[in-house]
Amino acid sequence: QVQLVESGGGLVQPGGSLRLSCTGSGYMFSKYAMAWYRQAPGERREVVAFIVGAGSTNYAEYAKGRFTISRDNTKNTIYLQMNSLKPEDTAVYYCNQGSPSSSGSRYDPTDYWGQGTQVTVSS
Repeated sequence: QVQLVESGGGLVQPGGSLRLSCTGSGYMFSKYAMAWYRQAPGERREVVAFIVGAGSTNYAEYAKGRFTISRDNTKNTIYLQMNSLKPEDTAVYYCNQGSPSSSGSRYDPTDYWGQGTQVTVSS
């Protein structure tokens, strides 16, 4: 069955950096788009960035210029490099497997989520 496991969260000061990882198993990883979402307390889960199998990427406006999503299909892993972190980036970050209908400009999530990793940006 599909499994997604995130790691890399933690506490960081404003202006700092973190790199999140998500490793997938139970499916042909390279053929699927993947995404990072986040959910702050009391807020809806929102997409941060997504990447298709061939490597095209798409970002939420607040993530452009600060976050970078990438993938290593040899390791069945996607990454989210987050720089210049702000307190408002504090959230639980989740990875998601995209449906086959996803493209470079449109991401359709499946019901497969990781367990989430907490990112806290605070001084």
